[in-house]
Amino acid sequence: MAKPGLDGHDRGIKVVARALRDAGMEVIYTGLHQTPEQIASAAVQEDVDAVGLSCLSGAHMTLFPRVVDLLKEQGSDDILVFGGGIIPGSDIPKLKQAGIREVFTPGAPTAEIIDWVRENVEQPGPAKQEA
Repeated sequence: MAKPGLDGHDRGIKVVARALRDAGMEVIYTGLHQTPEQIASAAVQEDVDAVGLSCLSGAHMTLFPRVVDLLKEQGSDDILVFGGGIIPGSDIPKLKQAGIREVFTPGAPTAEIIDWVRENVEQPGPAKQEA
C-alpha cells in the first residue's frame, strides 16, 4: 500500500491496509510522500503480489500509470496495481487502460476491496507452498 506524490491524507489507505491485514493478508504500507520509483522498488524488493495506491491530490493520472510503467521496466508486470481515492469516474477507464487493474472510490466497502484482492491475486498452490 502506498501514497504517491504530495498527498498527505492517509486515513483511507490505513483503513484499507488494516482491513486487508485483518483478512489475513500480509500488508506493507510505505507511508506518505512516496515517489513512483520508491513504490516500484519496494514492490520488487518485497516480492509483492499487488500494489494498492491511494491518491486524493488529483495527480492519479500521472502517478498511478508511472508505477505500472516502472514495474514493467523492472520485469515485474505480474504485480497487480489497484488504486483508490478521489478519482473522477471519467478517469477510471483511462487508468484501467494504463494498467491499473481496479479503482475504488470513496465509500467502497472494505469487504469489496478484500474480495477483489482475493479474486485477483493468484493463491499459492501446493507446489508453491512447499518451495
